[in-house]
Order: sequence, then structure tokens, then C-alpha cells
Amino acid sequence: MSLSAPDAKIFPCTQSRDLAEKIAKAYGQPLGKIITSTYSDGEFQPSFEESIRGSRVFIIGSTMPSSENLMEMLLMLDAAKRASARHITAVLPYFGWARQDRKDKPRVPIAAKLVANLLETAGATRIITMDLHADQIQGFFERPVDHLFASTVFLPYLELLNLPNLTIASPDMGGSKRAYAYSKALDCDVVICYKQREKANVISHMELIGDVKGRNVILADDMVDTAGTLTKAADLMMERGALSVRAICTHALLSGNAYERLENSKLQELIVTDSIPPKQESSKVRILSCAELFADVMHRVHSNTSIASKFLM
Repeated sequence: MSLSAPDAKIFPCTQSRDLAEKIAKAYGQPLGKIITSTYSDGEFQPSFEESIRGSRVFIIGSTMPSSENLMEMLLMLDAAKRASARHITAVLPYFGWARQDRKDKPRVPIAAKLVANLLETAGATRIITMDLHADQIQGFFERPVDHLFASTVFLPYLELLNLPNLTIASPDMGGSKRAYAYSKALDCDVVICYKQREKANVISHMELIGDVKGRNVILADDMVDTAGTLTKAADLMMERGALSVRAICTHALLSGNAYERLENSKLQELIVTDSIPPKQESSKVRILSCAELFADVMHRVHSNTSIASKFLM
């Protein structure tokens, strides 16, 4: 009797099916069979339609709002646990609720920690995710976390652009570490935007630290939501003499009137990954796939080999 480990099985959550299909194709095997039944009141129930007993299971799904996306991931993890899967890996291209990673005022939740607890309680034995809003969120988990960086996807594209007089910019003080890492990889200068918020998603004031005159600027951030910060930063830099402004943002939430803001801004191009399905098309948005990155890391996890080479930054 063979004692070799069974093949890994890959299953998609509804909201990330397109990305899951790309990952499965890059991995070299089809998606597993799963169906979701829905009651008339909206309650839903996922069901694995093949045996996963003793298998390594990868469940792929970003957990951006609405909360149903997170709930679907939790139900699938629980179903896999109760079906006796040996290893259950939650593949979260985008880890939602991560902006609530601390108490920034009294009487508010730390949602990122709560979600980490929920994922582990539901059955996840490993987490694979990309560009967390804050690196320390890894510490919210008691299970192994493979925290990937979209630099693996973005850097080859930026090198192909071959822009002269390149400068990397951070749209806020919190992203300065990310901007410095990109500047080191591309051997260029860094500038930083200092912003003050009136409330969530509303900027009251922004100032630029550094010189962008005669420079081609790349803004680097982990996510873009309403695009208010990015478009305001791009307009400010063009006013200060920049030749062009592009942005790289791993997770394209693009909510509210984000697309309208992008079209009306001086931002030349917004480069994002497909960690979140696009809501609409835009001439200014370029989508680079992260499927091969996740497929390669999943292969390495299944074969218990190092993934250190995937960390370009």
C-alpha cells in the first residue's frame, strides 16, 4: 500500500472563482467539486461533492465586504474540518477587515484579531495571504501564516516600463517602509505624502515631503478604496512639477465613486492585482494576475519546500 501523500485539492469561494480558476490552472489541476445551496431567506450552505478525507485542501477566497464573503470562507473551512481533511489552508488573496487592527479610539473592536480567531476556530491549519494592511497582523494567528508580497508581481512590470528619473512615493507616513523597499529594489529616490484625515475616507489636508520636479513618480500602497488619497496625491505631485504619476496598489477595493475619481485625476495609470474581482472596466486601471505566485507557493507548501525565494522585498 502506498504511503505517499494524496494530491492537494483546490476549492473556490464564490467571490474569487475567477482567480481560483487561474490559480488551479497554474497549479496544474482542476478545481474541486463544490456546490452552494441557498435558502429563500439568503442563508447558504456550501457542500464538498467529493471526498477530501486525509487530503490537503486549499480554499481560495478573498474576504472583502460584504460579510457574506467571510462567512462563506468560514463555512467551507468548517465543512472541510468535519469531512476529515488532513490539512486545511485558507488562501486569502485579500484579508478583509484588516484596517481594524488596533483600538484607535475607545469602545471599538479589533476586527482583524477577531477574524483571525474565527478562521482558526473554523478549521484553518494554515493561512496564505498577500500584502496585509499591517505586517503585525500575522501575530494575531496561532497557526502558520505565509505572508506574500505583491512586489513579486509589480517589480517585473515596473522594470519593463523603464522610466527615467524614477521616484517612489508613499501616499502616507504608514506606507514609508513599503516605499523604501521598492526604492531600494529599483535604486531610486523616495518621497512621502503627509495627510490628515477628517474621518475615515475623508482627507482634510495633504503635504509633500520631498522633491518630485522633473520626476516620474510611482505611488505604492497596499490597497485603494475610494481612491481619494491616491488621486489627491497624484494631483499634488503634478502641481509640484512631476512628469507623470502612476500607482501600484495590491488590493483594488475601488468603492463609492472611486472610478470617477480615477478618470478625473492626473493619475496616468493604476496598477493592481486580481486579488479582488474588478467591479467595472477603466482605461486607467491595469490588472496584473497574482495567480502564478499563489500557485507556486501552494505547490511549495504541499511539498514542504521553502518559499523564501518568493519574497523579493
